[in-house]
Amino acid sequence: MNKIKLAALQLQLNKTDNLDFLLLELNDLVKSRDDLDIIILSELAVGGAGAKNCNHPLSKYEKIFSEFAKNNSIFLIPGTFYEEVENKVFNVAPVFNREGKLIAKAKKIYPWLPYELDVDSSDEICVFNFEDKGNIGIHICYDLWFPETARALAIAGAELIINPTMTPTKDRDIETVMVQATAAQQQCYYVDINASGEQGNGKSLICDYEGSVIDNANNENKILEAEIDFDKVRESRKKGFMGLGQPLKSFRDNPFNPVNYMNKEYFHLLSQLQLKNYSYLLIEKNYYALKVL
Repeated sequence: MNKIKLAALQLQLNKTDNLDFLLLELNDLVKSRDDLDIIILSELAVGGAGAKNCNHPLSKYEKIFSEFAKNNSIFLIPGTFYEEVENKVFNVAPVFNREGKLIAKAKKIYPWLPYELDVDSSDEICVFNFEDKGNIGIHICYDLWFPETARALAIAGAELIINPTMTPTKDRDIETVMVQATAAQQQCYYVDINASGEQGNGKSLICDYEGSVIDNANNENKILEAEIDFDKVRESRKKGFMGLGQPLKSFRDNPFNPVNYMNKEYFHLLSQLQLKNYSYLLIEKNYYALKVL
């Protein structure tokens, strides 16, 4: 049977320096549960935002989380971290297997501007195989807003998409709708794990391959859980969504490419990304919202 059990931790986090708290929560979880296959944390859970003067690079924590995965014989995605590669800084989500080996690393494709003005964009996707049971894809936070990223993961074989996010802004409710829509469009399970407290406003959720919510949260500390049945994803993709539409097969068989219709003149009219016209407003719980001046 091609099934795995996962847990995603929505936690009330400080802006930064959350390592001790996260390790405590992780250790408590594995002590109480011996049937989990993979654990997932939210975006930038350890160090918080701010790449330019980042004191929390992946290299600083790689050994710690590698040892946790190995000691507990579990797959672990410990949120995301900033990593410098050839004078570029990326927001990356590492994947450690049961032996503690770093087997995959997702790079954020669309940094959220101007919040991540000093973070570089990736043009790579991340899909890895989970012990011959199924394929898992990862994209990060704002990547959710670009359906092309989820489609790329799905057509690369992803049957479960994991999205660590750090969203403190008022558009979070719309993101939860996007999660359900993405799961349905790509006919795959989808895990969207946000922080709460000073890093985010929660509302994490897990959806199945028909967009139905399996588990969700408000803004409390909560462990979201799901059993992922890869065989059911494959059946849905073969027989159709609820026995109806078969979007992946239609995409495969139709030569339509939206890039062919990109209107460069229209795109030019949209102007450059507006960065200088933004200001940060401090609002409750130390969240920062953006306002166009």
